Amino acid sequence: MTKRKNTPVSAVDPGPVELHARNVEFDWADTPLHWLPGHPYPAHTVTALNLLLPEGERWFVRTFNETLPLVADEQLAAAMRGFIGQEAIHAESHDKVLWTYLIDHGIDARPFQRQMEWVFRKLLAPHEKSSPKAARKHLIERLWLIAAIEHYTAELGDFALNSSWSEIGGDPQMVDLFCWHGAEEVEHRAVAYDVANYFGNSYLTRARTMLLALPALIWLVFRGAKDITRQDPATRRMSYLGRRVGYWRGVQANVVPSMLGLAWSTVKYFRPGFHPDQVGSTAQAVAYLASSPAARRAG
Repeated sequence: MTKRKNTPVSAVDPGPVELHARNVEFDWADTPLHWLPGHPYPAHTVTALNLLLPEGERWFVRTFNETLPLVADEQLAAAMRGFIGQEAIHAESHDKVLWTYLIDHGIDARPFQRQMEWVFRKLLAPHEKSSPKAARKHLIERLWLIAAIEHYTAELGDFALNSSWSEIGGDPQMVDLFCWHGAEEVEHRAVAYDVANYFGNSYLTRARTMLLALPALIWLVFRGAKDITRQDPATRRMSYLGRRVGYWRGVQANVVPSMLGLAWSTVKYFRPGFHPDQVGSTAQAVAYLASSPAARRAG
């Protein structure tokens, strides 16, 4: 469970918030590859999210654009439009990390990206030649898969907002990137779940897609971290045990989430009556977005 930082007294629960995209920009010229001082492998693990997010979030956007004309509830449709706008900016922001920051540090992300393109553009694409009934069933499966992934992005967003990145001297640009993104994930944490429920409240489908999402996400993140570690001259000789010890040290320092905490978050998702509003704090997310340097520059 995330240990929550003190939220400013003025940051009372704002209730439902209107979602909107913030056109943020970051400058990566002075950000080191080891952006968490003393924790190179945890830094690589968090950085590995940049390998997954651009293609994954573009897939979210495509799927929601496919779904939006089918939604008659205007309040839900408005939330979906806000979600689409935010996810599109997330994809663009992390894409710039791939093709500027990582390349400048000698990390070749192209092989990993080609695999992510296949997963999100081919494997998880709509079934064009299926019957209308089968196409709708596949759409609902994809919506529940997005809801499962969004559960973890909200949990990771809550972790980012309560991490010790800044306290240990983490690079301000990278800290702000992940905290801004994490705050917006907490802000829109219920949208994907509510959309999936709109089309079919099946506990079986919800459970099945979660059981697909968790191992896939863990495998991809740690595979990406290993790829970056192997290309970094300072860590390329790090063994499997060295990576595990480095991650454990990162958990103790509150710079990466514990696997036990992620497992507990999965248990919460399976509870009858669960709703994403139970994850994180909207007040804390909104307070961070009001103070985020990138969000303030975006206006």
